[in-house]
Amino acid sequence: MKQRKRTLMQTFKALQPLKELTAQQDRKTLILWALDCADLVLPIFTERYPEDVRPWEAVAAARAWSRGEIKMPEARRYALASHSAATAVADTDPAACAAARAAGHVVGTVHVGTHSMAFAPYAVNAQIFAADPVDPDAFCAEQCILLMNRLEHWSEIDKSEMVWASFL
Repeated sequence: MKQRKRTLMQTFKALQPLKELTAQQDRKTLILWALDCADLVLPIFTERYPEDVRPWEAVAAARAWSRGEIKMPEARRYALASHSAATAVADTDPAACAAARAAGHVVGTVHVGTHSMAFAPYAVNAQIFAADPVDPDAFCAEQCILLMNRLEHWSEIDKSEMVWASFL
């Protein structure tokens, strides 16, 4: 499996334009973006482990926390559970592992916007590992453009009428 040789750092470096764009966004935009993009990668985990809902629960907890429906300690438990799901498959399924790690970092994005740049490389690596493209670098660049387009979409949305936790 040549895809295992791709490191998170390689992907992170390729996502530099995305990092620059995230630095210009407010936290609400980053939260909406991470929640949206999680829906693109979590099916990778679900296809392989349909009985393990921990990554989906983490994303649901992030959504609930961003609305003030739960507190940080509960959201954190869901994030850690998603990371445990990732660890459980790390040796055998890098795509599912990366997808579950991405879900855990969606929760972190609610806490601190910079967690979105932990989310993004895992999300892209999940896609790369699942697709096993001939040219991973070109595929990574395509995924970066997709993520940037989604982020630009969320940056243009009026968030004032949405329900947000008081700390946001």
